[in-house]
Amino acid sequence: MGFLCCCFTSDAKNERRNSRSSAKIRREGKTLHSLIHNISIDSENQRHRTIAEEILQIGSGDTATRVFTFNELEAATQNFADECMLGEGGFGRVYKGHLEDLNQDVAVKQLDRNGLQGNREFLVEVLMLSLLHHPNLVNLLGYCADGNQRVLVYEYMPSGSLEDHLLDLPPNKKPLDWMTRMKIAGGAAKGLEYLHDVANPPVIYRDFKASNILLDEGFNPKLSDFGLAKVGPVGDKSHVSTRVMGTYGYCAPEYALTGQLTTMSDVYSFGVVFLEIITGRRAIDTSRPSSEQNLVEWADPLFKDKKRFVEMVDPLLEGNFPVKGLYQALAVAAMCLQEEASTRPLIADVVTALEYLTVSHNKAADDPEDRVPRSLSCANSEDKNMNVTDEEKYTISPQQDEEEEVCHSSERAYKQQDESNQGGSKELEQQHSDKDRS
Repeated sequence: MGFLCCCFTSDAKNERRNSRSSAKIRREGKTLHSLIHNISIDSENQRHRTIAEEILQIGSGDTATRVFTFNELEAATQNFADECMLGEGGFGRVYKGHLEDLNQDVAVKQLDRNGLQGNREFLVEVLMLSLLHHPNLVNLLGYCADGNQRVLVYEYMPSGSLEDHLLDLPPNKKPLDWMTRMKIAGGAAKGLEYLHDVANPPVIYRDFKASNILLDEGFNPKLSDFGLAKVGPVGDKSHVSTRVMGTYGYCAPEYALTGQLTTMSDVYSFGVVFLEIITGRRAIDTSRPSSEQNLVEWADPLFKDKKRFVEMVDPLLEGNFPVKGLYQALAVAAMCLQEEASTRPLIADVVTALEYLTVSHNKAADDPEDRVPRSLSCANSEDKNMNVTDEEKYTISPQQDEEEEVCHSSERAYKQQDESNQGGSKELEQQHSDKDRS
């Protein structure tokens, strides 16, 4: 009898808990709808409400997003003090703060108060990150919309961004090792996979780049900055037509030319970032010679010649990478960077390939034959146009048959691209900079 009483008591507690949880979800749902209503009225822009209602179709509406007052965030950031500033971008400044009631460090992004554009990005980001939850997406803790203030509060990512650890490193900063690079690429791909294949309707991220990939203390990646994210095509629609926005060097060519956006646009951007991860070069770097300023164009002839693959590796790795893994990684990058969107892989296939790369690296970690000889490392080669002899080729690739197939897959990808480009321009034209967004 006592046992039955305990069961009923437990059931009653669960029922009350579920009731409170449902009430909380309803309140938060009303909060989001209220936010949409207020911003739409304040900006006198009905388009914002249309965008918001579209986004609210995503997920179940289960959200724990908190509404902060501006005074709370002033206290958390010491009145937005300069010494608390973590960085500054096209949309505003990011500060490190501390919430006393939660005893938690947070990142606080104060958006520029520039009218409709700031309202749109703020609205999209609040809604997207309130409705989308995944280990590889940054966690939005809450927001503030007091008056004309637009502030977002995220979990604090102590290791900064991928860009901080990959591009233009100071001499005293340790570069990422190969395994960590592949881990970051794989986690970022999983974030895209969730947006493309799990979110319903699918979400196109549209701003995939190294500075938007944040890292925790264990260098686990999380996608951030969802202000440009777009609900993808549904039903029998093949694409979403929209104004071209994003960052020069990362946009897919078909999107840059026509404004037709698909999930394959994100796959192309992933390919650019993955190439940055492998090479340590920026997508666009005007400090380099003219023939090397555009990363994809620089890599194009190298992709076609497997003898030159080692020239593409970040010299800061000093030869400490598995050659088999390099060949496979370059094959993945080449497929993602196909000119024709229909020939690019699904992001789920990219995730599978990168998981295999990580596993195979672990198995071969102690195999000295699967490492590039220092004499063949770009960091130690005076001749960048080196010719690899048959003997050296065997040393580089003990599992030659399998690696040859990986190399050929990369070469085939670019032969197909050359054929598709006959009679058309191969140049990527992106007319909008990072700050030219709507």
